[in-house]
Amino acid sequence: MSETTKKTNQESLDRSIDLGLDQFGRFVKLRWLWLAISAVIIWYWIVYIAPQLTAPSPGAILLYVFQIVFAILFGIMQFVAIFWFLGRPRLYWVMPGETGVTFDDYKGNPEVLETARRIVQLLQGSKELKDMGGTAVRGLLLTGPPGTGKSYLAQCMSTEAGVPFAYASAASFRAMFIGMDILMIRNLYNKARRLAREYGACVIFMDEIDAIGGSRNQGNGLGMGGGALGLFGGGTGGLNQLLMEMDPPNIETGWFRKILRTLGLTHSRVQNQPVLTVGATNIPDSLDTALLRPGRFDRRINVAPPTDKYRPEVIEYYLSKIKHDPKISIAALSQRMVDYTPVAIKHVVNEATIIAVFDGRDMVTYKDLIEAQDVHEFGLRQLSELTPVERRRLAYHEAGHTVACYYLMERYFPAFVTLHKHGDLEGAAAFAAWRQKETIVTLSKQDILARIQVSLASRAAEELFLNVNLSGVSGDFASATQMAAAYVGAYGMDGTITSYLAFTGNIGTSPLSLPGLAERTEALLQAQFKAVKKLFQEHSEAVIAVADALIERDELVADEIKRLIDEADARQVAKTVLSEFEPLLGSNGHNGADSLLLTDGHSDGSRSLTTPHTNSTPLNSETDSTQSIVEYNPYLFGDDLGAS
Repeated sequence: MSETTKKTNQESLDRSIDLGLDQFGRFVKLRWLWLAISAVIIWYWIVYIAPQLTAPSPGAILLYVFQIVFAILFGIMQFVAIFWFLGRPRLYWVMPGETGVTFDDYKGNPEVLETARRIVQLLQGSKELKDMGGTAVRGLLLTGPPGTGKSYLAQCMSTEAGVPFAYASAASFRAMFIGMDILMIRNLYNKARRLAREYGACVIFMDEIDAIGGSRNQGNGLGMGGGALGLFGGGTGGLNQLLMEMDPPNIETGWFRKILRTLGLTHSRVQNQPVLTVGATNIPDSLDTALLRPGRFDRRINVAPPTDKYRPEVIEYYLSKIKHDPKISIAALSQRMVDYTPVAIKHVVNEATIIAVFDGRDMVTYKDLIEAQDVHEFGLRQLSELTPVERRRLAYHEAGHTVACYYLMERYFPAFVTLHKHGDLEGAAAFAAWRQKETIVTLSKQDILARIQVSLASRAAEELFLNVNLSGVSGDFASATQMAAAYVGAYGMDGTITSYLAFTGNIGTSPLSLPGLAERTEALLQAQFKAVKKLFQEHSEAVIAVADALIERDELVADEIKRLIDEADARQVAKTVLSEFEPLLGSNGHNGADSLLLTDGHSDGSRSLTTPHTNSTPLNSETDSTQSIVEYNPYLFGDDLGAS
């Protein structure tokens, strides 16, 4: 035999030995349970049976087996009990048929609803998709402001698909001990896969998923001692487990098939069960990038508040659930509830029902809805004990804002004015508020100038009708200056292009330090102040009417404000017409329209003030506009606390 042949035979023998050892190792790994049982039996035979040379009785054998099994189970159950109590997340299951929420109950976002319908079809198992080799969507991320109906949409999807629905708070997976969050997430998905095998699919909804899905680059270390103590949990273990469960490898999840596979009785291909994970968050930018990749969250839907077109159907849907006056105008309510989420609309309708019940009525009226909306936005009223002087000053201050808003802001309407504090508006002794008539995205030059005039209207009313300057205008002046500076130095609406925003990143640079910006801003403010003064001189009856009504009633709502101003305008027109005909009627020529009787709020005396001549700057015509980037509250004007 040649050396080559001997070498080849030796290599073949070595490979055979290696293969045999590998197979034996695999046999030991897969049949360790049978080997352990066999070792116990052999040990029992050597220790008890062989020395006695007599076989023990069947009862003794059963007793020994029972003792061994009891000892093993007792030790196991202690750990099982501990982990069972610690490894239970806060969640509840809604099985098919247990909820009546369907797509017919979801209103206000037809585009979102259509996307949800498609996902449900994929979840149910589209034959065309399978024939083409596609797979169902595994993850859906719902983003948007609070109250837009993200969890509601997830429930609708589960009901329409006819599959189990698990509602879980992501914060409940943050466990005290290391590994508990991993165990909870694994148990959740194991149960979801078992239900998916039974019902065809399963939906897991995780609310506020950013609680466990936060980016690992933001310094999420171990909390409460973490790995140093080896006891307290934190870190990113839960996130890592969630990443694996959302995109799992091909592993067997059923316990029966696991036993068969361990015994070597099955070698079939593992099938991943269709489990859809729906996450909801208000801050999607904080999520880890690995969580957002395709294969985990395949789809992302932004659930926004209903637009002007679809808001009426949301209002009508919730009104249909209560007894209400059929004459209530849905269009008027929609105009008042711009940017309201479905949850906010539902809350206002429910609060209106509560108001009607406590008033002893069995039907909700339009007035109830208005009152409920005011409480929702401004909080509970806190009655103010005002002296006559303070009441008069605050009344003319807020009447100035209200009347200016009525005449100047075409896309808004004055909605509420009060002399009392409200719980949600700390720091305001009194305030006037307005609401949008439609969804507003951009502001024109005239819109900005109108807002500046409305801010300055409080000082104009004080000077014209009280002949005083009060300290309550500090917030109004700040808002007006901010808008005027943006008009000149950010929006380029005064003919210049240089923007102070290009220099705001430089340390120590103030926007008003740019050449000419402070002077141009002051000139704009003075011009608009003169313009709003002229407006009040032309509509003095309206300002006086609103102020007197405030002094008498303390609060006015939109309908009352409109009626007072319209009636005052009618009186003013009548006076003007009569004054023109006085010379023909033989009058002495006195024209009462040229002077105003004004008081300063301090004494009982009065004086005649001739209407001053003003050269107001006309409002600029509307051109290309940009969205406001200056932060201020565009719906509220309040007299600061401590004004006197």
